[in-house]
Amino acid sequence: MFLIDTSRDGKPVYDPIVNQSLDNYLINDLKLPGHGLMVYINEPSVIVGVNQNVFAEVNVPYLREHNIALVRRTSGGGAVYHDRGNLVFENIVVGDTDDDAQWGNYRVFAQPILDALHELGATDAVLRGNSDLVVNDHKFTGMTMVKSGDAYAAGGTLMYDMDLQAASQALHPVETRINGKWVKSNRSNIENIKGHLAPEYQQLTSEGFKTQLLLKLFHAERLEDIETYHLNDHDWQIIDERLAEQYRTVDWNFGANPGFNRYRFKHFDAGSVALNLMVEGQQITKAAAYGDLLDDKQTRRLEGQLTNVALDKSELQKRLSKRWLRKVLSDTEIDALVNELLIEKQ
Repeated sequence: MFLIDTSRDGKPVYDPIVNQSLDNYLINDLKLPGHGLMVYINEPSVIVGVNQNVFAEVNVPYLREHNIALVRRTSGGGAVYHDRGNLVFENIVVGDTDDDAQWGNYRVFAQPILDALHELGATDAVLRGNSDLVVNDHKFTGMTMVKSGDAYAAGGTLMYDMDLQAASQALHPVETRINGKWVKSNRSNIENIKGHLAPEYQQLTSEGFKTQLLLKLFHAERLEDIETYHLNDHDWQIIDERLAEQYRTVDWNFGANPGFNRYRFKHFDAGSVALNLMVEGQQITKAAAYGDLLDDKQTRRLEGQLTNVALDKSELQKRLSKRWLRKVLSDTEIDALVNELLIEKQ
């Protein structure tokens, strides 16, 4: 196993949108033969699985109020909260390896993490079920995998000193009327691993804990002794292209909900409205509205007005120029909402 250094210009990258896109680049483009490992830390963010409905899993208003990023990953699994007190580890496996790495077998990737934590003093950390690492019967790590040809990524979170209250708030959805066949999160009792480590490791920063974890994983005295691939300028050029094309787009992170393919958000003085849309050709065939601008009855009426309507300015203005909506929004604000709906990509 070798280390994949994801720093840029000699500095750690904490942008969750960047970090969550790296596995896709590594297994689809770079494809370094063998078994690599990357470990990174994110700014406050909620990461949702590729097949999840954001509004059924996440407290979107809380995220906006507290400037918490919403990021959709390319693998499955449930919604998780990240912040600077949380580590993310991903095994990047391409082709045959000289160890026990095996697609679908979480234990072979969990065991090295457990062994390292045991060395750091958390001797009660264990694997529960298929993919959860727990301590004191509380989950501190959840794992997921994504495959592409003969390459795959297998990894998860590792809660060291995460803000558990923020995690609880962010993962408590306010939308209760959504039903569907998307993947729903399995809510678990969670706990940080920090308090279970030996005393000398409980005073570390998250970066310090990351260093100690890597040294134990690679049985090394110094990070410089670990075989490492450093992402270079060419790698970052391609990663930046992927970010612009997909991973930084609002439609990918918010609109890729099952049954919808476009997302629009607009803030007005009276409140905000978020719209999930299914657009086929130049026609909106389905709409779901959220936000604090309208009451429940008005929200349902707005969804009706935006269902089976052409993406045409005059048609949209006609549909939205209703007396009940004009009591909430001015004509200028309705025009702004229409223009937002007509933007094809942002």
